[in-house]
Amino acid sequence: MDLSAALGDITTVDVDAVVNAANSTLLGGGGVDGAIHAAAGPELLEECRRVRAARWHDGLPVGEAVATGAGRMPARWVIHTVGPNRHRGQTDPDLLASCFGRSLEVAQEIGARSVAFPAISAGVYGWDPGEVAEVAVATVRHAADAVPGVQEVRFVLFGEDVLEHFERALA
Repeated sequence: MDLSAALGDITTVDVDAVVNAANSTLLGGGGVDGAIHAAAGPELLEECRRVRAARWHDGLPVGEAVATGAGRMPARWVIHTVGPNRHRGQTDPDLLASCFGRSLEVAQEIGARSVAFPAISAGVYGWDPGEVAEVAVATVRHAADAVPGVQEVRFVLFGEDVLEHFERALA
C-alpha cells in the first residue's frame, strides 16, 4: 500500500473514496464535514438521510464508518466516520484508530483502490495533531494486509503544521 501526505482540499482530490470526519447525525456540520457536504451537493445529504433511516436511526457511532456516493465531487464515494471528541471525554486512542481501520474496511467492501483521509478529530474535536498522525499512520500500516484491494492512502491535510506531524509519522 502506498501512503503519502499532502496539503490540499480533500473535496477536490482524485481518488476513489474520500473519508469524511462526520458528526454522528451524518447531516453535515463544520470543518471537513461541512466542506464535503458543500462540495458534494444536496445529493449527499439525501443519501445520508436514507442511510440514517435504513440503519443508523440514532446516528453513526464513534469509530464506525459507512459509505455513500460522493455527489458532485471527483471521488466516487464518501466514507463517513465519526471521530472521538476529546471535549466530551472521548480520549481512548482505540476509538480514533477504529475510524481509520473501519474506513479502510468499508473502502475494501465497496471496491475503492485509493482513499483520502483528513486528520480525523484533530480539529474542533480537540485531539493533538501529532497523536492523530501517529494513530492514523500506525492503523493504516497495520490494516494494509487485511485490505489488499486498497492500494493507495493519501492523508490530505489542511495546514502546514498538521502536514508536518503526518510527514514525521510516515518517516
